Amino acid sequence: MNKVILVGNLTRDPELSETPSGIAVCRFSIAVSRDYANNEGNREADFFNITVWRGRAENCGKYLKKGNKVAVVGSLQTRSYEDKDGIKRNVTDIIASEVEFLTPKNSQADDGDTATVSAQRPKIELEPIDDNGLPF
Repeated sequence: MNKVILVGNLTRDPELSETPSGIAVCRFSIAVSRDYANNEGNREADFFNITVWRGRAENCGKYLKKGNKVAVVGSLQTRSYEDKDGIKRNVTDIIASEVEFLTPKNSQADDGDTATVSAQRPKIELEPIDDNGLPF
């Protein structure tokens, strides 16, 4: 089984392009914070390259920007190539099968504040009920 689930913030604007046969492909990278702090008390992050195909790629290219928070579901794929100096390089990419946009539509992603999510929710007032008649 090869499945990856990540939640992070875009480190750069997505790059949308097409293959020679006209299939849309979008590439971006995300930073995912680690659950623990290092010796200096700072939380480090890991950076992942994401590749998205077809209609999902078009949506990512159109609606995402640097700083947006996303959830990505996909699989790991490794590849190797020779750089301009002839050195063999190995790269691991996430091929996304799902991308969920987590930054609210009207918020600014650059400030890193998610308080606008709770501000958009309507307040629901619940009426108390008599629980003496409940069977449990």
